[in-house]
Amino acid sequence: MFYKFIIIAFIFSTGCISGWILELFYRRFKLTNKEHIWVNPGFLTGPYLPLYGFGLTLLYLLAGLEDYIPVQETYMRRGVLFLVMSVAMTLIELIAGEIFIIRMNLKLWDYSQMKFNYKGIICLRFSFFWTLLGAVYYFLIHPHILNALDWFAHNLLFSFFIGIFYGVFFIDLAETFQMVGRIKKFAKENEMIIRYEELKNQIKLYAMEKSENYRFLHALYTEETSLPEHLKRYFEIQAAFLEDDLKNDFIDDKIDKVKEKIERLKEKI
Repeated sequence: MFYKFIIIAFIFSTGCISGWILELFYRRFKLTNKEHIWVNPGFLTGPYLPLYGFGLTLLYLLAGLEDYIPVQETYMRRGVLFLVMSVAMTLIELIAGEIFIIRMNLKLWDYSQMKFNYKGIICLRFSFFWTLLGAVYYFLIHPHILNALDWFAHNLLFSFFIGIFYGVFFIDLAETFQMVGRIKKFAKENEMIIRYEELKNQIKLYAMEKSENYRFLHALYTEETSLPEHLKRYFEIQAAFLEDDLKNDFIDDKIDKVKEKIERLKEKI
């Protein structure tokens, strides 16, 4: 049982790190990133994305259930398996996205500009990508890692390094949620669902404009400007978007209340 736990722990950590690398390059070169800036993906400080950790762990577990699919034809059985993998990955996205929107007033990613999306947190295009990812994992990764995983699980030195990873990971998680709590408070006070990646992009562009030192890992901090100041500036930019009828982060059924607040702020200036 202990060895199974070590294997799952290793797969989760591998998914976290490899997913972070994948997202790093995807976000760098995607078409909407016209400035082609490097932005630390995800909401944690370090190089890991828990969503991908859960995803890879789920792919590993599902791949082991192939023989239980009641379909005789091999290609059809694998097709069903890949479809199940895609649905499972999409559900992980949906659950994680909903939790952060409802509990934290944060949207960690945004598919709202893509067709066939739901609340901007899942969409048909990425469900298709998850299907491809499941197939890649099944054919190129899963057959080659089973023996290696067994060796790793029985190697005490390897278990020590896994322990170090999780020690750093949980410290990072605790510190990040403290910071996210401050963003949540600001978002609730201003009737917003803040797009986390957009906030980080704006902070980096501001730092470049003002020639401030920008920390790649601590993406919400710059040398001379505090997080509350960045959040205030973010609100002002979203308010300008609202006045110009552009996409903004204010909650739709709170728009009238937000406009009243903006008018009061203008009167004070």
